[in-house]
Amino acid sequence: MEQKRWALSVPLDGFTIAELAEIAREAEQLGYSDAWSMEVDGVDCFTPLAVVGQATRLRVGTAIANVYTRGPATLAMSAAGMAEVAPGRFCLGIGTGSQPIVETWNSGQFHRPATRLREMLQFLRQALAGERVVFQGETFAVNGFRLSRPPTASIPIYVAALRPTMLRIAGVYGDGAILNWLSASDVRKSVGVVRTAAEQAGRDPGAVEITARLFLCIDPPTPEAEMGVRRHITTYLNVTVYQKFHQWLGRAELLTPMWEAWKRGDRKGALTAVPEQVIDELVIRGTVEQMRAHVLRYMEAGVDTAFLQLMTFETDPARKRERILQAMRALAPVHV
Repeated sequence: MEQKRWALSVPLDGFTIAELAEIAREAEQLGYSDAWSMEVDGVDCFTPLAVVGQATRLRVGTAIANVYTRGPATLAMSAAGMAEVAPGRFCLGIGTGSQPIVETWNSGQFHRPATRLREMLQFLRQALAGERVVFQGETFAVNGFRLSRPPTASIPIYVAALRPTMLRIAGVYGDGAILNWLSASDVRKSVGVVRTAAEQAGRDPGAVEITARLFLCIDPPTPEAEMGVRRHITTYLNVTVYQKFHQWLGRAELLTPMWEAWKRGDRKGALTAVPEQVIDELVIRGTVEQMRAHVLRYMEAGVDTAFLQLMTFETDPARKRERILQAMRALAPVHV
């Protein structure tokens, strides 16, 4: 990737999906190049992109579509549909999510995630090329599926990756990697695994795009904002996949007191046990200039496309909306 890309993470808190059309048009004028969706417990990852893709010329991507919660054929059809909305501008980002999403919420089985991801990627390559697919994998099988409306252009597939196994899958099989919940100083370690795997597979390591979702707290420094950030961190970093990720990154000593408090059921103790250093590393905050400089540090470390998740813990709906729009405008690439 030659040019660094500033993107928005959608949907935006406090705005309806329908309102994304007008916001995305303004974002495009402000120099944002992409919109990448998220999918946890709000809305699905495809609907916001359909609105943005129809209203603008922005590139759009899923970050992520879960490879457990949709069947193979359903996932292929969703991707083909998005490609019709934004032909040549859609990236399919896939990932395994986490045990709570797959098992607790969707009654699935979070089993052999690396194998599931790799096999889904292999199936999708065939299906999105319009082939009749007969696929016998270790985690699923498909017998005779063919898209009746295959995409007119190839859809790049991006792999959400935390630890080395997934990072290597991104390097060997993916068109890009999607990073998450890491600091700017962590980027080189993760990117190194992707690039090495690509090179060992005989690919151009520089051709694998590195994308990342960055968390920006756009509130002024208040006790409420501080507590909101701490809650956000504990909600994620106590999930097993993220706990193991930060152990791999070398934060075990810093985060063990928080993990132990959480395990005891001491939620208040877990919140206070999050070190200030970890907050400063994982959450972008401060003045507009400080936030912009922090985003640039991620890019300098190897992120090609950064999608900014604008977080505010403002409780008044009108002020929440205005704060997000102000941040989007102030952080826009036209000012870089």
